[in-house]
Amino acid sequence: MAEQRVQRRLAAILAADVVGYSALMQRAEEATYAEFERLKRDLIAPSLSRHDGRLIKTTGDGALAEFASPLAAVRCATEMQDHLAEGRGPFKLRIGLNLGDVIVGQDGDLYGDGINIAVRLEGIADPGGILMSEKVYSEVEGKLDVGFEDRGEQQLKNISKPVRAYAVRAGTHSVPTEWLGTAPPLPDKPSIAVLPFQNMSGDPEQEYFADGMVEEIITALSRFKSLLVIARNSSFTFKGRAVDIKEVGRRLGVRYVLEGAVRKASGRVRITGQLIDAVTGAHIWADRFERDLTDVFALQDEVTAAVVSTIQPKLLQAEIAMAARRRPENLTAYDLYLRALPQHYLATREGLAEAIRLANRALELDPRFGLVAALAGVCHMQNALWGYTIDRQFERQEAVRLAGLALSINDGDPDILAMASAITALMVGDCESAVEMVDRAVALNPNSYAAWNCRGSVYITAELPEEAVRSYERAIRMSPVDPRLHSTFSGMGLAFIELGRFDDAIISGKKALRVNSSTPVAYRCLASAFAHLGRGAEAREAALRVLELDPAFTISPLNAGGLARAKLFIEGLRKAGLPE
Repeated sequence: MAEQRVQRRLAAILAADVVGYSALMQRAEEATYAEFERLKRDLIAPSLSRHDGRLIKTTGDGALAEFASPLAAVRCATEMQDHLAEGRGPFKLRIGLNLGDVIVGQDGDLYGDGINIAVRLEGIADPGGILMSEKVYSEVEGKLDVGFEDRGEQQLKNISKPVRAYAVRAGTHSVPTEWLGTAPPLPDKPSIAVLPFQNMSGDPEQEYFADGMVEEIITALSRFKSLLVIARNSSFTFKGRAVDIKEVGRRLGVRYVLEGAVRKASGRVRITGQLIDAVTGAHIWADRFERDLTDVFALQDEVTAAVVSTIQPKLLQAEIAMAARRRPENLTAYDLYLRALPQHYLATREGLAEAIRLANRALELDPRFGLVAALAGVCHMQNALWGYTIDRQFERQEAVRLAGLALSINDGDPDILAMASAITALMVGDCESAVEMVDRAVALNPNSYAAWNCRGSVYITAELPEEAVRSYERAIRMSPVDPRLHSTFSGMGLAFIELGRFDDAIISGKKALRVNSSTPVAYRCLASAFAHLGRGAEAREAALRVLELDPAFTISPLNAGGLARAKLFIEGLRKAGLPE
C-alpha cells in the first residue's frame, strides 16, 4: 500500500492570546467567558474575513489563523490591536506572526515549526503588542504605515535555532487607510454609529462628561447581539468635525447614526440626541434630557439608560417597517425574521401560526440563525400554553427542540438565553435551570427588554411573584413604548393575582389592552381578577371577550402546563365561568 504523501504549503500564521485570561476567569468566570465569545464574534472573525484570513482553531483564551499573505496577516493584527487599544473592554491580546512551511492535516489543521514559532512569539509579545519573525518583517517592511522595533534574536522554547523578532512599535499602528477609504456594505441587521456629542458649554470638563456618556451608550448598545455597533475608535474619528450624516453612514457601513450635544448652565446639564437614518437622512427619534449636575457618573448612567431604552426599540420598528415594504421574492432570512416579529406580538392563534411559518422559512435559508429558532420555540410554547393547538405535546416538543437548537448556535446571546429560559420553565418545568439561565441573560445585557420580560415569566413559574413583578417593572423601564408591552402588563397582572393584589391586576390588564386591544391573555387576567373580587358582571364580560377572541379556549391546557402553579389565576378563570 502506497504511503500517503504529506501535504505542505507556505503560510503566514497569526497566533493570538488573551493577556491574564486565567485571572479574569477566577474573578468573573461567566462574564469573562461571555466577553471572550463576543470578542471572537465581533472583532476576531470580522477582521479575519476582511483580510482573507482562515481561522484554524480557537483555544480557551486564544486563536490561530492562516493567511496567504504576510501583509494581510500584519494588517489584520494591527486592526485588532487598534480596536482593543481604544476600547473599554477588559481584554488585551498578545499576537505573534510567522511565515513558514506548514503541514496540512486531513482535518484542515496545520502543524510544524511554521505554527510553533508564531505561538512562541505570541508568548513573549508585549501585552497589546505584535511580535513577528524576521521572515514576516522582510515581506512587509516599507509597505505599511507603521514603525518597527528590532528585538534581536530570541531563543524560543523547543525551537532549535534562534529567531530574530520585530515588534510593531507601540502607538504607530492604526486602522489601514485603504480600509477606511472603502464603503463597507450594510449588514443584514440594524447597524448604528454613535458620534461624539458636541460640548456646547465651553467648559472643558463637560468634554470628558460628553465623551464618557457616548462611550457608555456604545457599550450598552453593544450588548444587543442583534445590532452591529461601530466601535468607539471609529466613531471618534469624526470628533470635532462638521459631518454629513449620509457620508458617515457610507464610510462606516451603518444605516443609523446617533448624534447629540451637551450644554451645562446653572448647575444643570441638558443633553439632546437624535437618531437619523443615514441612508435617507430621515429623523427617526429626537429627545432632550435635563438633569441636575450633581453625581456625574450617576447622570451618565441615567441618560445612557434613557437613550438606549428608546433607541433599540426604535431601530427594530424601523427595520420591521422596511422589511414589510420589501418584495416577497427578495426576502432574506433576516427579513423573514423581522416579518415574524409583529405577527408574534399579536399573541393570537393566527398571528403565532404566521410567525412560525415565517420563522421556519428563515431557518430554511439560514439554519444557524439562533434568534429566529428561539422565536419559533417561544411561538410553539405559547400555542401550548394558551390552548391554540389540538396537539399540545407536539407544540411542547417543538418548543424544547428549537430552544436547544438556538442555544447550540449561540448560548451567549442574552435574548436567546431569555427565551430558552422561559421554554425551560414553562415547557420542561425545570425552574432551577430556567432561573439560572434568565439571570445570566440579564447579567449579560441589563438593558434588554426581552431578558427582563422573560425573567418575569420564569419567576412566576418558580412561584416567586414579587420578583416577577420587579422583573416586569424593569422590562417596562427598559422599553417604555415597546409593542410587546401587552405581554408584560398581562404577565404583571398574573403575578399580582398570585399575590392577591386583584385591584392591581385589573389595572395591569387594562394597560395591556391599551397597548393591544385584542390580546386574549389580558382579558383572561381581567376575568380572573374580577371574579376574585366578586365583580361577577365584569368577570363574565371579560370571559365573553376571551371566547370571542379565542372560541376554542379551555382552562385545562393551562392547568396541565407550566402555568399550573398559578393556582389563584386558574381558580379565578373557573369562577368567571370559562369552560374547563
